[in-house]
Amino acid sequence: MSEELSHEPIELTVESRAHGWRVDHYLSRLYANYSRSMFQKSIEQGGVLVNGLETKAGRRLKVNDRVSVKLPDLPDETIPAEDIPLEVVYEDDHLVVINKAANMIVHPGKGNYRGTMAGALQFHFDELSDTAGKLRPGIVHRLDRDTTGVLVVAKNNQVHNRLSSQFADRDVKKVYHAIGWGNLEFDAGQISTFVKTNPKHREKMIVCEEGGKARHADTYYKVLERFDGFTYVELHPKTGRTHQLRLHMLHLGHSIVADRQYGGHIGLLKSELTGENEFGFQTARKKRTLEHIDPSDILIDRQALHAHILEFDHPETGKRMSFTAPLPDDMQQTLAALRDYRKTTS
Repeated sequence: MSEELSHEPIELTVESRAHGWRVDHYLSRLYANYSRSMFQKSIEQGGVLVNGLETKAGRRLKVNDRVSVKLPDLPDETIPAEDIPLEVVYEDDHLVVINKAANMIVHPGKGNYRGTMAGALQFHFDELSDTAGKLRPGIVHRLDRDTTGVLVVAKNNQVHNRLSSQFADRDVKKVYHAIGWGNLEFDAGQISTFVKTNPKHREKMIVCEEGGKARHADTYYKVLERFDGFTYVELHPKTGRTHQLRLHMLHLGHSIVADRQYGGHIGLLKSELTGENEFGFQTARKKRTLEHIDPSDILIDRQALHAHILEFDHPETGKRMSFTAPLPDDMQQTLAALRDYRKTTS
């Protein structure tokens, strides 16, 4: 890694959630492409100021402390541009709002350097922020690979930082729609837990007790429609933990349909709803593949979770803006089949 620091500092104001955090921890949480050791080196070089003064990595921050940081240069790695279609919901000189498709990774990870949204963004847009690093051009937040819906992208670093602050301060409104197995007991409620990475399966999260590396997670839910054996639900995450909504639905005992990681099985068939092919589908579940299932019978084969609404203050004008991504075809056809075959009068 180059030891050069950026010329233009980024100005931050410490929010209440970060009160008491170490400076290096605070910065590494804000900028995921940079390790804590990178920021420690930057602090040693005088690249980080707190209230206008040089600081130490272990300094504990207070609410409204002013942090000025010059980011260290990342290795010169760039994402190859790829001509992958993107559905643009909104665009101006400062940002882009995308309706993300299913089966698309937002940014590269281990073994996934092609076919990402990051590569598609490089192809379609001339200017993107690089605050999060060259492997995550413009990317302020992310959605899981098979979660569809609305996502905002920054065109420059100033916009990126302002949007990131809104996410960190929980000033961004996010509304998701999901289809869950079973019938939720209440029409509305709150799920409040602590979560952490599953020590036995690092790609998954688990609900856990408070303490250690556990982080608090809050979700509000509202039932939109009930069916025999299924519930269509609206989810409002108040925190933004990895896999939070999928994990919280599992915690309620109502995994999201077709969520392979969190108990939702591998998919949902129309013939399963009608009872015509229950045995065949059970066999498919055991094999964990839908390879030998008639494609016309498959209603959905990825988690039935969609980022429906995203609302935030425009980082330049300050105007409150709200964007909606329509429900994707697979969720629409799943709901249509549920209304046809699993309608309930209760």
